[in-house]
Amino acid sequence: MRPHLALIEDDPDFALMCRSYLERAGCTVAWAIDTRAGKAGMYDGGIDLIVLDPGLPDGSGPELLRSLRSSNRLPVIVVSGRGEEADRVAGLEIGADDYLVRPLSQRELVARIRAVLRRSQPAEAPAVLEVGALRVDTAARRADIAGVPPALRPKEYALLEPPAHSPGRVFSAAQLLEQIWAASWQQPATVVEHVYRLRGRLTGLPTPAPRITTVRGFGYRLDP
Repeated sequence: MRPHLALIEDDPDFALMCRSYLERAGCTVAWAIDTRAGKAGMYDGGIDLIVLDPGLPDGSGPELLRSLRSSNRLPVIVVSGRGEEADRVAGLEIGADDYLVRPLSQRELVARIRAVLRRSQPAEAPAVLEVGALRVDTAARRADIAGVPPALRPKEYALLEPPAHSPGRVFSAAQLLEQIWAASWQQPATVVEHVYRLRGRLTGLPTPAPRITTVRGFGYRLDP
């Protein structure tokens, strides 16, 4: 899948240049100009990495980084105009995964993003995923709820597997279309219809199944 990045940067010229380059490099980029919009954007379809300017107009970038580190391990690369050793050390100690100083090479930014994403990925995904009573065998491509297999069609199983890998993470319709259907002509309504059918398959079983929750305006998540 294409990496989904949040670029939190208040300089429009630099942000547009970065977004254009990163999109040509195969990333999807959501741009926010301040901390408030940045916090909202982090939940938009499951961000994989944040590129953060610490000097934002409406709040402290370091405080945003601290709040992130208190709740999750979403990778963050700081891009700053302040390149003193004390600034770099402070950014890394707060929790940044990397610290780059402007002006910078766009190719280096892409290389650093790819390196951080590689480090943040688990070495090997488990073959069997368990979320509450749900058990998903990714090798055999089958699922059961407390031992009872729901009658899933292939696309319904495929729709269940990504959220089972990351319960609680929000997946946008665009992400699910890209990962499961890999067809540009498909519409988000395809995901809506298949989520509706999948929910139906997971109801009426002896043991309650995890719930597929709609996060209005953002997408879907699997709640144990």
